[in-house]
Amino acid sequence: MENIRDLLEAKYHHYNRPEFIASDPIQIPHLFTLREDIEIAGFLTATLAWGQRKTIINKAAELMGLLNNKPFSFVTKAPETEFSRFERFCHRTFNTTDTLYFLHALKFIYTRCGGLMQIFEEGFRKDHHAGKAIAHFRDVFLKPEHPARTRKHLPDVNLGSPAKRLNMFLRWMVRNDNRGVDFGLWKNIDPAWLCIPLDLHTGNTARNMGLLTRKQNDWQAVCELTEHLRTFDPSDPVKYDFALFGLSATPTGYNPQNYVG
Repeated sequence: MENIRDLLEAKYHHYNRPEFIASDPIQIPHLFTLREDIEIAGFLTATLAWGQRKTIINKAAELMGLLNNKPFSFVTKAPETEFSRFERFCHRTFNTTDTLYFLHALKFIYTRCGGLMQIFEEGFRKDHHAGKAIAHFRDVFLKPEHPARTRKHLPDVNLGSPAKRLNMFLRWMVRNDNRGVDFGLWKNIDPAWLCIPLDLHTGNTARNMGLLTRKQNDWQAVCELTEHLRTFDPSDPVKYDFALFGLSATPTGYNPQNYVG
């Protein structure tokens, strides 16, 4: 395991650099400087983050354009007549109905609940764990009347969802290692409390490394993998997301026969 940790550390340093931004959806929130703009752009981009990376980036950029590239101002101040412009926006199963609800829910959150940062801070205060914070956020986000179909775009960790995209969004907002990739805007949330963004590819890489035994990519697997990564770095376990993602994206991936340990 010491060799595995050394490999993950090396890959973390290799991938966690500004050059990474150009091919990653995190480039979208990096277009902005106002904290609220970064939060909203990051949240919406993370929501769309499934499928081909180029398509994700293009659709997120399209959505920012529809928001006049001022997401906070549009969400909080735009009259209802302006929302008709989203009638043709969709990404995979995230359609116009979902888009409109997400924008109105964000308006509710920023005008009546203190914003995304405050809601997640409240969730983490209940229990220093991302699962509780994500569950709390889901409850608040779905408080306004909403279409039933839109619920599927809000992960429910209580039903086992790995909540990959929200864990990724939290990584963006919370981690601050001065590397120029993650933003580190939410100072009152400790990176030690975060959980790893888990998908099919990172899950398979983690299993090949012996870091994950659970076969399903569910919330239980997220917790198992994160706890293992905490043994490598208790203060910042999700920094290894860079390494696991990078290894899973290489043509050969991680082959345990190539490493000793």
